[in-house]
Amino acid sequence: MIKSSSATLILFVVASAAAAEDARQLDAHEHGVGQLDMAFDGNQIALELHAPGADIVGFEYAAQSAEDRAKVDAAVASLARPLDLFAMPAAAGCSVVQASASLESEEDHDDHAEHDDHEEHAHDEGHDHEGHDDHADSEKHEGHDDHEEHAEDAGHTEFHAEYMLECAAPDQATLIQFAYFDTFPNALELEVQVITDKGATAFEVLRDAPTLDLRDMF
Repeated sequence: MIKSSSATLILFVVASAAAAEDARQLDAHEHGVGQLDMAFDGNQIALELHAPGADIVGFEYAAQSAEDRAKVDAAVASLARPLDLFAMPAAAGCSVVQASASLESEEDHDDHAEHDDHEEHAHDEGHDHEGHDDHADSEKHEGHDDHEEHAEDAGHTEFHAEYMLECAAPDQATLIQFAYFDTFPNALELEVQVITDKGATAFEVLRDAPTLDLRDMF
């Protein structure tokens, strides 16, 4: 989450992140559904977006071709412009202070750890008995094949973006238009969690109804 010393954003990190993670676990790899967290604090609005790769670029495997990489680069560039995706009312007077976006693989860390553990195991077996070298090599080769097959089958990806907005009148950000759905045709829904001084509320913003109404949150 974007760093902030404010009590509201700290609360947002602790409470909303846990809830969002639970939601993502329940809807793991559910194409069409992303998660957007928003926290209002003073003149700032912090946002964090998680969206399946299929929603953003139409695929969830690691980009291989030049065309795939171009799609990822274009998507990251679009995701780095939050006010083009989540249009605030002009009366709110919002501008972007910080924006970052990236493509992440859920398998990167786990696959790397499994690969290291396997190599260490094979190395230890090689020192136990010289006669086991062929057996260890065979196990290592088989494990490598399994590892490649697992990585190929389970390489789900997710786009992650973080934003900080500065607004002259954030309480005027009451009707937010989600041009996000126009930009990413495969996206169908965003599960949105919002925190203001009045508390936390969950919303669902759909492609067919792309407006977030926050008039009761201020």
